[in-house]
Amino acid sequence: MRIGFDHDRYTAMQSEQIRNRIAQFGGKLYMEFGGKLFDDFHASRVLPGFKPDSKVSMLLTLKDQAELVIAINADDIEKSKVRGDLGITYDAEVLRLIDAFRGIGLYVNSVVMTCWRDQHSATAFKNRLESLGVKVYRHFPIEGYPYNVEEIVSENGFGKNEYVETTRPLVMVTAPGPGSGKMAVCLSQLYQDHQRGVQAGYAKFETFPIWNLPLKHPVNLAYEAATVDLDDVNMIDPFHLEAYGETAVNYNRDVEIFPVLNALFESIYGQSPYKSPTDMGVNMVGNCIVDDEACCDAARQEILRRYYAARCSVVQGHAEQVEVDKLKVILQKLGITAEMRPVIAAAQKRAEETEAPALAIELPDGTVITGKTSSLLGPSAAVILNALKVLAGIPKGIKLISPTVIEPLRSLKCDYLGNHNPRLHSDEVLVALSICAATNEVAALAMRQLPLLSGCEAHSTVILPAVDANIFKRLKMNVTCDPKYQSHKLYHK
Repeated sequence: MRIGFDHDRYTAMQSEQIRNRIAQFGGKLYMEFGGKLFDDFHASRVLPGFKPDSKVSMLLTLKDQAELVIAINADDIEKSKVRGDLGITYDAEVLRLIDAFRGIGLYVNSVVMTCWRDQHSATAFKNRLESLGVKVYRHFPIEGYPYNVEEIVSENGFGKNEYVETTRPLVMVTAPGPGSGKMAVCLSQLYQDHQRGVQAGYAKFETFPIWNLPLKHPVNLAYEAATVDLDDVNMIDPFHLEAYGETAVNYNRDVEIFPVLNALFESIYGQSPYKSPTDMGVNMVGNCIVDDEACCDAARQEILRRYYAARCSVVQGHAEQVEVDKLKVILQKLGITAEMRPVIAAAQKRAEETEAPALAIELPDGTVITGKTSSLLGPSAAVILNALKVLAGIPKGIKLISPTVIEPLRSLKCDYLGNHNPRLHSDEVLVALSICAATNEVAALAMRQLPLLSGCEAHSTVILPAVDANIFKRLKMNVTCDPKYQSHKLYHK
């Protein structure tokens, strides 16, 4: 993969920018973190060289100055809202984040529960956190938020929220997902600090859209593709253009809310420190792109993957057709076609030849490997084994897994566990391969190639079973599927 992004430059520039912003406000800054701090795989896919933990690496350079506050909407706890990429509820994600932050030496101050109305599940989670030694603060709904400025900036608005006691210059407010109330937490703290005579400021750290890339740059359009369900649209920041005569890219929600934020700042401080929503940001990502074309190519691939994912989600009942239609428009803007993803044609050709589901993987050197459905293996299991053979230089005719291992597995699956499908899934085949690797050096050689699958592209001619999809995700492969199931059943696991 061509590297398009300089991780080390980013770490240095971003941390310096944050330090400068802290100094600008007299030594205290509340910084709202948009997007993911951990596991930012979208950024790593569209900016080759950006590591999924690049933001965390940057924060570690500031860890002695920083503390973390995690915001979660109490209504999301009540509704058991799930983070789609991880498949866990928002309250479970809060626990995961606390462990992850503490595990790398970052100080977690507390959890703020927003939109608090004594919800039953939220109260139970609050009690659980406190029993674990985590401080919890409650912030309450404000009638007319965010437009009723007079009510918001008063003792009946921000004034009735529980004040979060902080001790460090940089207070980073993050959340398990969108709609958690991060901005409101920051603004509430600004109001209450001002009431206490504490000088503090606010800034926003959001990776996308990248303000100093063109509006229709593929990386910025990839952000639109990733947020079609949120109705986010990139646009030129009109406030920045008017104030400075410079073009900067922002997105509709920040542009729409900026006049309200300005009014809130003026009510708190007497004047606003910012002339545009772009001014509020501290994003240096655009300054660290070292190969623009590499990033453009990666972004086009991401948009195409998002398109196929949305089509599958419609079939699965998880998305609306309008999301697919929006993605079609983005594809047309950039002239993106399925031919730009070689694994699609390869998998479909193999499926036509065998009249059964098939799968294709593109290896790091561009070689495309296919796997078919057989009486023994599903296509996911077959293509992984075939890819490992090619990567290891193992001849095609050599068997990696002994029949003495396969037959007991099939018997366990069908005779004892009640499964009607005798074909082995990818997880079962990898377990079998690992068993054989203990005594077979060829199998062990194949096993050692698994890390090389990370970042590889793959395509299936049917929607993958959850178990296979999970294996591809854990191998860090980028998989797309044709929007159809293998069978015509109504219920699919």
